[in-house]
Amino acid sequence: MGRLIVIEGLDGAGKRTLARGITAELTARGCSVASAAFPRYTEDVHAELVAEALRGEHGDLGSSVHGMAVLYALDRRGAADALRADLDAHDVVLLDRYVASNAAYAAARLHQHADGEVVSWIRDLEITRFGLPEPDLQILLRVPAEVATGRAEHRERTESDRRRDRFESDTPLQQRCAEVYAELADADWWTPWVVVDGATEVDFSVLVDKHVLA
Repeated sequence: MGRLIVIEGLDGAGKRTLARGITAELTARGCSVASAAFPRYTEDVHAELVAEALRGEHGDLGSSVHGMAVLYALDRRGAADALRADLDAHDVVLLDRYVASNAAYAAARLHQHADGEVVSWIRDLEITRFGLPEPDLQILLRVPAEVATGRAEHRERTESDRRRDRFESDTPLQQRCAEVYAELADADWWTPWVVVDGATEVDFSVLVDKHVLA
């Protein structure tokens, strides 16, 4: 059985770069790695609905915190069997966003903290009811919200397929989300967390040795 490793953080934090670095380090050591990213916009109808709602389609769906959270959760439920198969076939399965993203953004939208009602509700829905595979480690790639926003804006200008959605363009929401992420990591919400400073160069060898394969 492989290890399930999740990378969490704000849009623009550098999650893709971190995932590539971890994958390269693991591959160099002879480990087999599978990866996925949520939401699966091109693979799952629930994620498609999320993308459309974020563009203002489907009436007031995008304004419903719980409605959007259910769609995000159903996307992951639909991927659960594939994740289990990947865990059987690979040494490491690396995810860009998972359940904690739903918890952090929903709480931030409702101006709640990590110990609030909506985080508890999402835990009951995705972890207890849907029985999603449990991560061995959750990595919070932490950067100041203004740094993440600047990176996301630059990416939007330079990459035609990376337009920010309404949540990613909401700087106060991103700041609140960063606070909830920090609270989740401090509490080792669901499973163990490690915090990585996304504003400095990451030593992938140390990260893999101390945490990913520990």
